[in-house]
Amino acid sequence: MGALDHLSDLFDCSGGRSKHKKRKTLQTVEVKVRIDCEGCERKVTRALEGMKGVKQVVVERKANKVTVVGYVEPSKVVARVAHRTGKKAELWPYVPYDMVAHPYAPGVYDKKAPSGYVRNADDPQVSQLARASSFEVRYTTAFSDENAAACAIM
Repeated sequence: MGALDHLSDLFDCSGGRSKHKKRKTLQTVEVKVRIDCEGCERKVTRALEGMKGVKQVVVERKANKVTVVGYVEPSKVVARVAHRTGKKAELWPYVPYDMVAHPYAPGVYDKKAPSGYVRNADDPQVSQLARASSFEVRYTTAFSDENAAACAIM
């Protein structure tokens, strides 16, 4: 908020009737959409470029991923893709492989994920399955390369 905005708020004579419009923030929205060919890619790009507030649209056909940068809401981007193209769209559910503690745990590993990605494990049931038991932790730390003195056998 600049100095003029602050002064105009101080000397506002409207009696509280004026409503300040909430400014949207510039954000990046990633959407998963099945894209088979150049025609599908063009259809999705045109549907999103015509949307108000969109600054940039990047389509990654092999990953079935569309990245939208602009002053938009994620739910409206998904709804626009689904309505204009007739394709099933959802927010990007994957995170990079190295951001997850146990990428091969049930519920995290996904065969349909692009290479280098696994499913995001924010669900508490999935994260419970991804945690190592105390039995596993005890034996994996016993043979740690970082702490050579911790190994009792050597």
